[in-house]
Amino acid sequence: MDRLTNTIRTYAWGSTTAIPTLLGVEPTGEPQAEMWMGAHPGAPSRIDRGAGQKALSDVIAADPEGELGAATVARFGPRLPFLLKLLAAGAPLSLQVHPDLAQAEAGFADEERRGIPIDAGHRNYKDPNHKPEMLCALTPFDGLCGFRPPEQSADLLEGLGVGSLKPYADLLRAHPEDAALREVLTAVLTADREQMARTVTEAAAAAERLGGPYAPYAHLVHDYPGDPGVIAAMLLNHFRLQPGEAVFLGAGVPHAYIDGLAVELLANSDNVLRAGLTPKHVDVPELLKIVKFESGDPNVQRPEGNGEEVYETPIDEFRLSRFLLAPGAASRVLPEATPQILLCTAGSPRVGELSLAPGESVFVPAGEKAELSGSGTVFRATVVV
Repeated sequence: MDRLTNTIRTYAWGSTTAIPTLLGVEPTGEPQAEMWMGAHPGAPSRIDRGAGQKALSDVIAADPEGELGAATVARFGPRLPFLLKLLAAGAPLSLQVHPDLAQAEAGFADEERRGIPIDAGHRNYKDPNHKPEMLCALTPFDGLCGFRPPEQSADLLEGLGVGSLKPYADLLRAHPEDAALREVLTAVLTADREQMARTVTEAAAAAERLGGPYAPYAHLVHDYPGDPGVIAAMLLNHFRLQPGEAVFLGAGVPHAYIDGLAVELLANSDNVLRAGLTPKHVDVPELLKIVKFESGDPNVQRPEGNGEEVYETPIDEFRLSRFLLAPGAASRVLPEATPQILLCTAGSPRVGELSLAPGESVFVPAGEKAELSGSGTVFRATVVV
């Protein structure tokens, strides 16, 4: 097994303190948004097997079956199918959706044919893969996920007492769910920007005054004044996770993370279609192809099982579980058939001969024995084959 050296991404929305606090190091003063663990080409982890550090992506590419196992390669191809992250939101992330696999493949191929540089600001598809994700809170964590039923959104908008929001509320009540949500999101994102900025300012002032169910949306305007995404966000469910609770986000589900520290496990992709709460590119026509215009509950889940607590997902590219290791408890031998990344978030557990501190992680190739001992909390990321 290999201890991982990981990259911390300094996106503007990141917390300046959450990841340093977990790692037990002094903050640098800059936002630290995500720590990536895996083999994504954007920021692959590095390992050292005695000949200096190498990117995990290169090590896997040199011997896919040796690192991932024949079953994983046959099912998902010669690359690690998942990406594990620490995610630390100090400000709201963009309101966004992710494509399904067919949409990602088609969108990526189209942009490749048109010669759009992979790092271009207006590029939508960074790779040909989908990006379902599981988010598990390490601290209380606030976010938005999935559309409310249109009637509930209409009630919320009308309750603000802002006249320019009434047409949106009327549309939400006048049509079947799919059409109502599609028409209102389209209208919000394509409205005159100056007029929408005034609406957002009025709505934010009312939300601050009213508090209660409006409080999460009032918070958004402090970071994104005048952004139409503030109104679009009011169409979504607010959720708050307690430590250990999680949500799964599939393709086409609009969402935004607001505040907190979490473990995130996702398919090995960086494809994002944004709807607002961002200074970055918003491609409204492409976004509308991807969004699923249906209401749904965030479905907050708690892990199930004794010993290894599993977070259930409907996909096979990743599987997330958690071990709460009590002092003096017997060690646990993990299955060896698939590649896995183990992340410590508390205590001082051991994986084989390696001792882990919070924020440290190891890669265990397929076929290699991994034995957990000591005390602390360890998250396990692997695949289903």
